[in-house]
Amino acid sequence: MNICVFLSAADLDDRYTRPARDFARLLGKGGHTLVWGGSDVGLMKVVADGVEEAGGRLCGVSVEFLAAKARPGVDEMVVAKDLAERKRLLLEKADAVVIMVGGTGTLDEATEILELKKHGHTDKPVVLLNTAGFYDGLKEQFRRMEAEGFLPRPLSELVFFAEEPVGALAYLEESLGVA
Repeated sequence: MNICVFLSAADLDDRYTRPARDFARLLGKGGHTLVWGGSDVGLMKVVADGVEEAGGRLCGVSVEFLAAKARPGVDEMVVAKDLAERKRLLLEKADAVVIMVGGTGTLDEATEILELKKHGHTDKPVVLLNTAGFYDGLKEQFRRMEAEGFLPRPLSELVFFAEEPVGALAYLEESLGVA
């Protein structure tokens, strides 16, 4: 599978980096390809390192104004002209999406894929990896949106909430029929 991971490029505490590294190793050991923002810094680097060390492939999609931070020596690197093109390319190259901890950019990417799913423009499985309860508030907000009629489809059809890396990858493999 080509698994797109939306996540932070910030240097983060071990409570966030350890589960990200664990997921990356599982992805690599499974022979999957990481599709990610292409940066070689922070959590993005942690995940790319883990996938590469475990034998997986790396497909980066950077953007012109961040190209200096792009990881060298990957299997594939594309440099988009802007963030909108970057998101489009990330999603085009992916069979599935995992949302890890991140800031406003990650939240933007997450809501875009959910909006596409909501309107039937993609059926790619989406997992929100809720590391250390980081997305508890967002999860509650999504549940409120569903309960109060803001979502035309059940929340469970839009996103799977995983608390651990193993559950995230298992859901993706099951969803896409990969053993």
